This record gives sequence, C-alpha cells and structure tokens, in this order.
Amino acid sequence: MKALFFDHFGGSDVLEYGELLEPVITKKDLLLKMEYIGLNYADIYRRRGTYHIEKRSPFINGYEGAGTIVALGSEVTSDFKIGDKVLFVDVPFSNAELVAVPEANAIKIPDDLDTKLAASIGLQGLTADFLAHDLGDMIKDRDVFVHGISGGVGQILSQMLTADGLNVYGVTSSREKQQLALDQGAKKVFLRKMDWQKDYISYFDTVYDGVGITLLDSIRLLKNRGKLVFFGMAGGTPPAVDLVELLSQSKSILTGDLWDYLTSATERKERSERLFDYFRKGKIAISEPTIFPLSKGKEAHDFLESGKSIGKILLKP
Repeated sequence: MKALFFDHFGGSDVLEYGELLEPVITKKDLLLKMEYIGLNYADIYRRRGTYHIEKRSPFINGYEGAGTIVALGSEVTSDFKIGDKVLFVDVPFSNAELVAVPEANAIKIPDDLDTKLAASIGLQGLTADFLAHDLGDMIKDRDVFVHGISGGVGQILSQMLTADGLNVYGVTSSREKQQLALDQGAKKVFLRKMDWQKDYISYFDTVYDGVGITLLDSIRLLKNRGKLVFFGMAGGTPPAVDLVELLSQSKSILTGDLWDYLTSATERKERSERLFDYFRKGKIAISEPTIFPLSKGKEAHDFLESGKSIGKILLKP
C-alpha cells in the first residue's frame, strides 16, 4: 500500500511517500480503504517529536479519517459489514491507503451523511460536543466567548452554542475569518489586533480557551461565578493562575480530554449521532475543507503550519 511516513523527527522535509506493507487485522478489527484522512496540529507535533506517537518503523502519522470497510476480523460482533462507511478519530497509522481499525473505535457513518463531511467534522466536532455538553452550560441566552472562533473546533463549537440559543462572541486573526464566524451566527467577532478587551471585562458566563497563553485574559473576561473551559495550548503554554484570586471571584476553570469522554463504542455512537444531527438539521455548516493528495503530505503540513488555513485540511489517498 502507499503511505506517508518518516524515519526520524523534524520538519516537513522528513516526510516520504511510498510503498509499505499492508496492515494485518486482528479478529476484532475492521480493515478500511481510506477515502479522507484528517490532518491536525497534533500531527505536526508528532512529526517534530514533541508529542506521543505510536512506535513503528518507519513512523506513520495520523489518527483520524474515514473510509470503506473492505475486510472484517472473524470476531467482529457489531452490525458492521463490508462496504459500510466508517469514521474514526483515535486510531494510529491513518496516513495510508489501508488502516486497521478496532471495532470499538469505529463510528458508522449514516447513509445520509457525506463521507467527506464526516471526515471534516470527526475530531473537531466530537471535541466541540463534549466541551459544550459536558463542560459548558447550554443555557439559553447566556453570553459565551470562543477563542479561535474560526478554527476547526471553534467553527463547530460556536454554531453548536448558537443553535442552542446562546449568544456567541469570539476573536480571530483576519477579516476573512471574522466574516466567516459572523456568517455562521456569532453575535460579535473581534480581531486580535483590536483593542476590545477593556469593554468586556467580567462580561461572559463562559469562555472557551484552546489557545493556552490567553488564559489570564480569559479569566478577566469572565463574570463572577463564570466558567473558563480550558482545552488546549495551540498558542503556547498557559501562564500560572492565582487560585486564591479565582476563589475570591467564584470563577471556575474546567478542563477535559476528549479521550475521557470516548471510552466505549456506546459513547462514540451517542455522541456522533448528536453531532451528526446538528448537520442534518442544517444548524451547523462548515467551510469547505482543503484537500491535498496524500502524496503531497509535505505541502499539507506546510500549509497547516502557515496559519493560512480556514477549517479542516484533509489528505486523500
């Protein structure tokens, strides 16, 4: 099979495209012929050697994608069958034409959902789902703020909140991204270079922060008794927080990892169905993904690192 791989850590120039042995499935695996593979910042960190990557020689990056079942292990007991479309968000070695997916990690794509759309919303959509429904308060008319509102998680999260009746504000880096967020239902969107924060001190009921270095700003934006949902460090390591000051203002910081909310096939099914339903009903729409051939993986990594991308980047075998 063809795959994108590397044998040492470094910049995008370590990536190679070529022929590798096909995966051997276990009794509980599905073998997928990949249609779309998700590219995420975590893949950049894995390539650099600063993030966990499953050991293999050579390394094959990627943990997310969608494809068609072409073979089944002898002990697959669920209703999967050859020809079904399947999504996964936490299976290694996805940067290849064929991927072995454990039955418990597989999410069946409904017949009425496009495979490209499923691949575009898998990881970011399920992340938005648990942030909104498990950590945040989905209470109508609450004022919420989303950092990186036009990013992969931000686009879906902001529309999910808007669909459920909350007032969504956010910040982004360009006029184009600002307009995208407004078109997707945000009430107000600021540019990072603007001096806007002084007018919104102690304003928001909930702030969603996946940037990290903005943590103290996020705390200032919160009302007393507000919630800061911290879920990532895309912009760098967060500063130290004075817990005594938080206590005096009754402000809370909640954190979470998606993998603690996707612990079974049942959870995957329930959460993905709730996510898919927003799209079925037209409550969420995302920008068209940028698609690179898998053979052009280096260019895809460079484009993601450039910060110019809007929405999802997909690799296509």
